[in-house]
Amino acid sequence: MQRLWMNIEGRIQELCIPADTDEVMPGVRWGASDEVFTPSFWKYQSEARSHHDRNGQHRLGDTLLEEIAVCLLGGYGIPAEMGMLAFERLRERGLLSGRATEEQVLASLVEPFTVASGERRYRFAAQKASYLSRSLGVAKNLDVNLQPRDLRDSLLTLPGIGPKTASWIVRNHLDADDVAIIDVHLHRACVMMNVFEPKSDPAREYFKLEDLFLRFAQAIRVRASLLDAIIWDFMRRIGPTARPAKQSAQLSLAF
Repeated sequence: MQRLWMNIEGRIQELCIPADTDEVMPGVRWGASDEVFTPSFWKYQSEARSHHDRNGQHRLGDTLLEEIAVCLLGGYGIPAEMGMLAFERLRERGLLSGRATEEQVLASLVEPFTVASGERRYRFAAQKASYLSRSLGVAKNLDVNLQPRDLRDSLLTLPGIGPKTASWIVRNHLDADDVAIIDVHLHRACVMMNVFEPKSDPAREYFKLEDLFLRFAQAIRVRASLLDAIIWDFMRRIGPTARPAKQSAQLSLAF
């Protein structure tokens, strides 16, 4: 048994987890609590952050259409901060109702964005304007009362929306724990823990990998939506060169 401690609003709380040699699931050991990227490490991060109410709210938009928009505007090749800037501009201009034309959306996306370092342009503006205008035009008629996986199935029929984006929308909008966002960050973390095989490919095996991740989250008794968000946030901050290394679990709370 490993005994850890967390400072929760000035009160020290104990967290007990299995020994580092015990298995979380076949082939996956808990690992030492002071070693980053182990199941013990992610369990500690999840418990500590849940008490501090960090990563507890996933919604980025106020409606399903807005959630579709913000997730479509983010994703691969687009920094999260730039995706949010684009989303806020389109929302402020009333272009997320499902009635805006592709030309209207494109005109707003190609206009430079002012950031602290100067002006920046949104990548893939033409492609995203096409996806967004067409997807929102159909999505305004979707049943918003569907169960998470049923809603995801509906979203998968929309232009530009694949399993990852659809899962992202559903996780955010419904606070769902039966879907997962298998992106490059989460995939890298799960390979490090031996939850995923190194040669596994989310593009070809998305739902198989999602099932493995959901089983892992259940095994360490952490909500999948919370664990997904924590791993994404941590891994994107430290970059793709991350490798397992002995570090203080307390130090990691700075990320």
